[in-house]
Amino acid sequence: MCGILAIIGKGKEEQLVKQLSKRMSHRGPDESDIHITENGHILSHERLSIIDLHSGKQPIKGTKSAYMVHNGEIYNHQELRDGLLKDHTFRTKSDSEVIVHLYEEFGCEFLHLLDGDFAFVVVNGDDFIAGRDPLGVKPLYYGLDERGRVYFASEMKPIADQCKTFSTFPPGHYYTPETGFVKYYKPEYEDYKKATNTLDLSQIRGALTEATRKRLMSDVPIGVLLSGGLDSSLTSAIAARLLKEKGKKLHSFSIGLDAEAPDAKAARKVAEFLGTEHHEIHFTIEQGIEILEKLIWHLETYDVTSVRASTPMYFLSKAITDLGIKVVLSGEGADEIFGGYLYFRNAPSTEDFQKETIERVQKLFTADLLRADKSTMAHGLEARVPFLDKAFLDVAMLIKSEEKQPKTYDGVEKYILRKAFDTPEDPYLPSEVLWRQKEQFSDGVGYNWIDQLIEYCSSKVTDEQLESAAEKFPYNTPATKEAYFYRDIFHKHFPQLSAAQTVRKWIPKWQENQDPSGRANAAHVQADTDIAKSNISV
Repeated sequence: MCGILAIIGKGKEEQLVKQLSKRMSHRGPDESDIHITENGHILSHERLSIIDLHSGKQPIKGTKSAYMVHNGEIYNHQELRDGLLKDHTFRTKSDSEVIVHLYEEFGCEFLHLLDGDFAFVVVNGDDFIAGRDPLGVKPLYYGLDERGRVYFASEMKPIADQCKTFSTFPPGHYYTPETGFVKYYKPEYEDYKKATNTLDLSQIRGALTEATRKRLMSDVPIGVLLSGGLDSSLTSAIAARLLKEKGKKLHSFSIGLDAEAPDAKAARKVAEFLGTEHHEIHFTIEQGIEILEKLIWHLETYDVTSVRASTPMYFLSKAITDLGIKVVLSGEGADEIFGGYLYFRNAPSTEDFQKETIERVQKLFTADLLRADKSTMAHGLEARVPFLDKAFLDVAMLIKSEEKQPKTYDGVEKYILRKAFDTPEDPYLPSEVLWRQKEQFSDGVGYNWIDQLIEYCSSKVTDEQLESAAEKFPYNTPATKEAYFYRDIFHKHFPQLSAAQTVRKWIPKWQENQDPSGRANAAHVQADTDIAKSNISV
């Protein structure tokens, strides 16, 4: 939705802050504004208009003296306006404005009342609060400069060269000077022993439908990212049904190296079945390689799987915004919730399986959510993720682990999710898609993409460079030439140790080949045991 920058402390030049904020103008191409408080604190905002197109400009002032900037969507904003905040006077129709009024009403104890994806800062005199949504759907960074000023920003770009130290703001937390970081999101499912609920397929179906319905809230057109895999196909099927009730048609978007890519073929089948207005985008390996430098600058990560998967998503996002679409639904989260990655088949015990699903959900903000946000927002496109709805998580994460494990169903991953939408009398999807094996996005666009990417990176990094990688990159040392190549680009843009420390590498568990490609797992229908050539972490 937007890019936010807040600097708590006096002395920063307004013109400089504007320039810093403009480093992420891609996040909010519609308008920008800045406010300097009476105490010298600065709030800046780059806006992508989605709700209240005309009066929702930020920073937004509360009823009294507080000001706020926010990135994201508050799906229950109307409910809050009509209920807890009914006595407040609102200046806009923006969903964002409820945040500053909740602060005025409840102080710091209000984040649990928000249902949405958000990163925000509220400043009131010299008091302030910053907060991030439960799973980290929206990015947020914080830092400290040499004069003790505190910075908050949607991306590292505005603050990396301004702060002596900076880091990722933890999801599910808020921060105030008095309290420090406070964890407000404490779901029952974080205790693996609480996964004791009996399976109810209709409950899964109903909760995901409601999660999708919320995310259709918009004053601009909405589309879906349709890879042809289970997760994006389900969100597309649900969204198509909900929009049809309103007499609207859904736009769907897929991408591949060509029309024969595994995902492209499956997506066409789904789009035809659902009757969507389908758009298929193709890119070449040469185009993908050409934009790697710009892509890593946008992503702010050197994680191998994030770079691989973000490249097609970057091209797809550009094509979508060129068609005038500002919001898309995406399928992130399902594999973490239901143990969908092929390596989950190898979990040594039910307890290990459940613990891994919890950790993967908790760490999504370092991988798939980071990729989904930054590769779409590079073109001013907002991605919404129904699978990470709080109410849906409370249903899905507390189901007995045995009901989720692939080994319970002869190795079929995400069986209960598939079964919940296996309704022959009123089918959501073609059977061959509903039961299609997991295909990771970076593989599904065409197997040659990763194969030739590895080959290209290997040609650009010498054996000597890789052997001495620990000297140049002592922290999180890259172990393959591909990883070295991405890290080198990242280091050019973000040379600070703090920057390197924000990155967490995505590595599959319980399998011999540690390459993050799904094809590296022996269970893949077209397993490639030679991918990445050796058993090393990347």
